[in-house]
Amino acid sequence: MSIKHKSQVNFEISLDENKVPEEISWTAKDGGIHNEASKAIMISVWDHKQRDTLRMDLWTKDMPVDQMKQFYHQTLVSMSDAFERATGDDKMSATMRDFCDYFAEKLELK
Repeated sequence: MSIKHKSQVNFEISLDENKVPEEISWTAKDGGIHNEASKAIMISVWDHKQRDTLRMDLWTKDMPVDQMKQFYHQTLVSMSDAFERATGDDKMSATMRDFCDYFAEKLELK
């Protein structure tokens, strides 16, 4: 199998003296994104050899709590949709979406 194209997504994190993120920016040239600011990122990588997930969750000091709650809710909804596309498991995807609705209700997001 020959690789016809490679793509990169890059993150730049500016840290304070205690290594706490102050600024986050990212670039994805194929997506038309260049040095865009962000307040939070979540990255999950599947280690197929260890059969384990490696994670990196970062947010800046000035990320507002209300936006963090919304970020988590939207991430959970996206994970529900991706789970359905990846597995075809409609029943569990619906259950995940039900939880997302409950999560939003408890956080008073809707």
